[in-house]
Parts: sequence; structure tokens; C-alpha cells
Amino acid sequence: MKTEEAFLQSTIKKFNGQKLLADKTFAQLDERDFFFKPSKESNSIAVIVQHMSGNMLSRWTNFLTEDGEKTWRERDKEFEDVLTTKEDVLNAWNKGWRCVFNTLKSLNADDVMKTITIRNEPLLVVDAIVRQIDHYGYHVGQIVYIGRMVKDEDWTSLSIPKNKSAEFNKAMNKS
Repeated sequence: MKTEEAFLQSTIKKFNGQKLLADKTFAQLDERDFFFKPSKESNSIAVIVQHMSGNMLSRWTNFLTEDGEKTWRERDKEFEDVLTTKEDVLNAWNKGWRCVFNTLKSLNADDVMKTITIRNEPLLVVDAIVRQIDHYGYHVGQIVYIGRMVKDEDWTSLSIPKNKSAEFNKAMNKS
């Protein structure tokens, strides 16, 4: 397998992992939890999802042929309270991810070292993808943190629970 093909497969795996963390957070939340803001200037999970979806649709639509910052994108509006239900949030979330995964699956090894543009800045496809991995990971971390904050003691850990490392390591060594 070529390095470029391995990179594309790894990218899909990484994005799937990020999506799964947020999906597991969403599964623990009540409708009102999607709209909780830790402070007046903070974003709710709904707003973060709205922004991520807007970014995904802009960056990944016609990925190889158009600037990643589409003229139709209204980025500033992504930070307003537009989505009003959990269903709206999940629909935006899934729409954005469909665009990401459909585009990634359409790429081949020869595309990885091509040059694209984002905001008129030329970037290698590999660099643009890494940029999005970083961006989405940043926001998924926010989503998980807010979810954990909202659920407090009712939160089910998405990784190794606090003070459970020894138990986890012991269980892993039995495998």
C-alpha cells in the first residue's frame, strides 16, 4: 500500500473516532443540554455543531476544485442560535460528516500531494486534511467537555474513568 493511501485510510479512521466521541456524548444528553452555555460568551454544543457543519460543507464540497471557503458560507451566522431542537443539531452534524466522508472516500493516492486553496491560501491536500483533523478535534473536545459539565455525576466516561487506570490496565493485560 502506498503511503498516500495509508494516509487517507488513517484520516478516515481518525475522523470516525472524533465523530464517535461526539456521538457518544450526544447520546447522554437531553434536548436542553444541547443549548446550555457555560457562560454568556461561550458557545453551546448546538452552536459548535452548527459551526462545524458549516465548515465541513464549505471545506469538503468540491474539495479539489474550489476554494475551501465558499462564497455561500455564512460563517458569522454559525455562531448565532439558529438550531432549535436536538433533531436539528443531529441533522446538521450528520450532514456535515456525510460531506467529509464522501469526499475522503472519493480521493485517491494521487490527490494527496495536489494543491488546493482555503481562503485563497494554497495548501497541499495532506496539509488541508491535517488542518481539519486539528480543527474538528478541537471542537469535539469542547463538545465532550460541555457534555461532561452538564451531566456531572451522571456522565458516563468515554475513556478510562477517573481513578480507574489500574483496573483498565489489568483488564487490558488479560486480553
